Order: sequence, then structure tokens, then C-alpha cells
Amino acid sequence: MKRTLIHNATIINEGQRKQGSLVIADGRIAEILTDGRPLSAPCDETIDATGCCLLPGVIDDHVHFRDPGLTHKADIFSESRAAAAGGVTSIMDMPNTNPPTVTLEALEQKQALLAEKCVVNHSCYFGATNDNYTLFPRLDRTRVCGIKLFMGSSTGNMLVDRMDSLRRIFGGTDMLIAAHCEDQDIIRRNTEKYKAAYIEGADIPLNKHPYIRTVQACYASSRLAVQLATEAGARLHVMHVSTAKELPLFSNAPLDGTKQITAEACVAHLLFEMKDYKMLAACIKCNPAVKRQADRDALRRAVVEGQIDLIATDHAPHLLTEKTGGALRAASGMPMVQFSLVSMLQLADEGIFTPELVVEKMCHAPARLFRIEGRGFIREGYRADLVLVRPHTHWQLTRDKILSKCGWSPLEGRTFEWQVEKTFANGHLVYDHTTGVDDTYRGEELRFHA
Repeated sequence: MKRTLIHNATIINEGQRKQGSLVIADGRIAEILTDGRPLSAPCDETIDATGCCLLPGVIDDHVHFRDPGLTHKADIFSESRAAAAGGVTSIMDMPNTNPPTVTLEALEQKQALLAEKCVVNHSCYFGATNDNYTLFPRLDRTRVCGIKLFMGSSTGNMLVDRMDSLRRIFGGTDMLIAAHCEDQDIIRRNTEKYKAAYIEGADIPLNKHPYIRTVQACYASSRLAVQLATEAGARLHVMHVSTAKELPLFSNAPLDGTKQITAEACVAHLLFEMKDYKMLAACIKCNPAVKRQADRDALRRAVVEGQIDLIATDHAPHLLTEKTGGALRAASGMPMVQFSLVSMLQLADEGIFTPELVVEKMCHAPARLFRIEGRGFIREGYRADLVLVRPHTHWQLTRDKILSKCGWSPLEGRTFEWQVEKTFANGHLVYDHTTGVDDTYRGEELRFHA
């Protein structure tokens, strides 16, 4: 059995930072050598990690890899390569594809595609519709990460908008319900108001997008979701919270296994604010919309204070040709998975977070929230999902570095001080900064405690 020593790293894990080494054997973390603990036996390979930080691999609970049916934008293979290059070792894919993952047959096909094409570890959501809640008891809860519920329309139009259906969904499962919360009636009224203000047939200017998908649209839907979940005793995870107004709906209680209602912030809403539309235009158009600086700053504080339980990406690639037009025509979504970790570590350098908090929200918290078996922490016996990152590197993001099939990023031109050096999935080196991604490797299916 091959033993690999990652030697002399700064290990950041479970709120602590220690200098030490780590042994990988048989796909797992065999030894953690800190506090003077010696190596138990020689190793076959040594990786010098001097000057690097060793973190658990990032678990991104919110990606759209566009497979099947939308693969001109992205596919599981291309986007999982980007994930590996970004230090992301596990992903959970969304159901709004073509066909959507809303039947047992489509779920089986999606799981087969992930096994065939995904370079990192994987699971996928089962999508809720107005009438498929009778299928929930037939789902294998050890393999399916959760139920995705669109309470606001987005790419794929899987909107669930009937109150009787919503009550059956919340009352029909004890699996985690991951919700996209935007009130469609409010969005519709705002759209009609802005349409009336412009020449018939003309698009609405892009900077009006947050005035169509407003703070009130987000709050009204999130409040309803929390109310329904509370009434039913359901597990609710509100995805991509984007407003300060929503934050009092969530508590700062720890993720100790009993917290029923949780919240996620996405990288885009932590980085961007409305002034950025002027320079980045449709490149930062997403649903829910990027909003005011005050909302962005409130989300950052909520990450620190605990109302936001985890950070994800909502990685949603579109071709640049699909990102043209205004508030109605430009596609919503952006590719973020490859540069999410370095972006959040950059915020740590700015004093907004700490590296320990980034690890908590991007690695530990998803493992706790989704009850993932044996991942998300640097612990002996856990799968060796690890990322080596080097601080103080100072590099600029240029288009040639982008691995997503769509070929662009809203972060192009930014400089970063952190660089992903190596990514390991199940002890296998899936990405090396000098040689790239190992295209031959396939990740494992995530398993969840029932």
C-alpha cells in the first residue's frame, strides 16, 4: 500500500492552525503528525508543503454543471475539472437540466453521468415539481443530497407555485429541502412596471435587474419557506440568500445536528454589489440579483456571526453570447467554482473573514449540514480530500487560466494572493498547478448518513 507524506504544511482545520505533516494511504488520511508526533513508518513519496496551507477539500453544495441537455454551456467533465483546479473536491449538482431531474429515471441517468464524467466526488438533488412529491419516499437518502425546490423561476423553469403543492412538499419528507426563494408574483409585477416604462419590445436596462428581483421578492419567499418548514418540522436550507432583510429569519445556532433551518451565501453575493453592474454588466447578472453594498456587507457579517451557515458558488455557466442584452434577455448565472476558494481567502486577507472561518463555511459546514460520511475534515480515517494552497503568490486571473467550458469569468483581471497548488480527492492527486488536471480520474459518489 503506497504511503504519501505531505510534509511541513500549515494545517488549518476545525478552528485551529498547526504546523505539521499528514500521511495518505489507501485513499484515506492515515496519520496527522502535529505537536511532535513522529511518523510511524517510512513513506513511498514525500510532497514538500513548506510555505503552504493544507485544508480539507471544499464541498460545494450548489453547482449547475448543465448535464444533460445543456452541454453547449458546460458539462460534468469540463466543470469538474474546473472544480478540481479550484480546490473543490466534492460537488452537489442541480436538477434544472434537460430533461430535469424530477423522475426516478432521470435521477438514475444523472447519477450514471456523474459516475462516468466527474473528476471530483459528487451527488445531485432531486427536483421538486407541483406534483412529484409522491416520489420522495422512494429516494435513497444515502445517495441523494436533498430535494431542490424552486420557489422562484430561474434557468429551466421548474417553478413550484401552488400552495397545496408547497405544503405537501414540506410535509412529505424529512430529507433536506434546498430552496431557491423569490416571490414570482412580485417579480412579475415589477417586470410589467418596467416594461411599461420603455418602448414596446425594448429590453429593460441591466441595472434594473435588482429592481425587478427585489429585496422584497426575496424576503417574502424566504419568509414563506421558513413558515412552511416550521409548521411541518421540515429541514430547510435557503440557498443564495442575497439581502440583509432576510437575515433575521435565520438563527446563529451552531450546526450540531439539530438545526432545522439553515442559510447559504454564494460567492457572487459576497464579492459584488450594484455599482459593479457598471463595469461587469451581464457578467454578474444572476438570480437572485446582486444587490446593494449594504446587503453585501450584511451577508459578510452574517457569515462571521453565524446566520449564514455555509458558502457555496451557484456555479452556473452560460456562453458569453447568452450573456448579452438587458435585464430580460441576458442569461442569469456565472461560472464561479474554479476561483471560489481563492476569492474567499482573499477576503480573509482583507480582514473580513479568517482562513479558519473560510474552512468552516466551505468545508466543515457542508459536511455537517448534509451529514456527509467521512469527508469535510482533516481527521484520521476520513477520505483524503485535501487542498494545498500557497499564500503570497500574487497572480492575475487571465482568460487562459479558465477551465470552465464557457471560457470566461467575472473575476478576470483580478489579482490574487492565494494559489491552489495541489488538490487530492480520495488521496489521488487530481490537480497539480504545474501539470494540470488528471483527466483520467473519476471521483466517488458521496454518501450521507440517513
